[in-house]
Amino acid sequence: MDKLKGSFYLFCAFSLAGTSVISARFVSGQLGTFTIAALSLLFAILGLLPVCGFRLISEMKLIHKMNWIIILLQAFFGIFLFRMFLLNGLLHTSSGEAGILTGATPAVTVVLARVILKEHLNKQKIIGILSTIVGILLIQGILLPQRSFSLMHLYGNILVVCAAISESMFNILSRINSVRLVANGQKPLDPIIQTTLVSITAFILCLIPSILENPVLPIKSLNLKQWGSLVWYGLFVTALAFIFWYAGIKRCTASTAAVFSGMMPFTALILSSLVLGENVRWEQWSGGILIVFGILGIEAMYPQLNRQ
Repeated sequence: MDKLKGSFYLFCAFSLAGTSVISARFVSGQLGTFTIAALSLLFAILGLLPVCGFRLISEMKLIHKMNWIIILLQAFFGIFLFRMFLLNGLLHTSSGEAGILTGATPAVTVVLARVILKEHLNKQKIIGILSTIVGILLIQGILLPQRSFSLMHLYGNILVVCAAISESMFNILSRINSVRLVANGQKPLDPIIQTTLVSITAFILCLIPSILENPVLPIKSLNLKQWGSLVWYGLFVTALAFIFWYAGIKRCTASTAAVFSGMMPFTALILSSLVLGENVRWEQWSGGILIVFGILGIEAMYPQLNRQ
């Protein structure tokens, strides 16, 4: 029953995360990258603080120094770098392609797990990685000579892949922290508390760069739809999705999380077509399917965990 709950939480987390490229599209180009990140994080924090109450202060007093380092690194890779790359990438590529390219995260996670955690790279993992790479190349048009991308379009897609790498670092850090807490017999932070602390840390990281973007006049010119997208980005894509992620990863294996991450690119692709009216080409669908096949191949990523 606990694993079923974890699967549900991960499904919700990645489904909400997939809406990030859609909500960001409404303000991308209107506001600076760090201004979008800072405003969305502010809405997330304003929504989280009343829920935490005074528990936040009492929990902060008990946090070990190493936990603070993990929180800082998670905020840096999972929010600061991820949004910097994603939001800049959206200036040069479509939301549909950006959503699909974020599906490279599981394959990148496997590679990083091999390099950083020294985990075994078996046949299934290699097939999963290759399937993901082919999917990305198909989306990029590299495997289709008749298609031509501008350098700026290609640059935008590369930035989105960098966002996927940043998200993978966040996943590795989460796994390292979970293993460390279990080894030391320590209780993990409450998901709401951890989400709040990571959001506050990321907001501080984004604050100075956002001020340098001179955001006052652009903020004043925002319409109701753009304000709504920022609220959604903050309360749902950031706050609620991260709460679901932390709640799910406590109950499920990393391989299960990798499988459910397939919801992110497909949610983005479907909403790009339905909400933004983008024309989704067959090669984009094909690339997305190959990336999801890669994710399913990586499901065997941690076979020893699946027996637990």
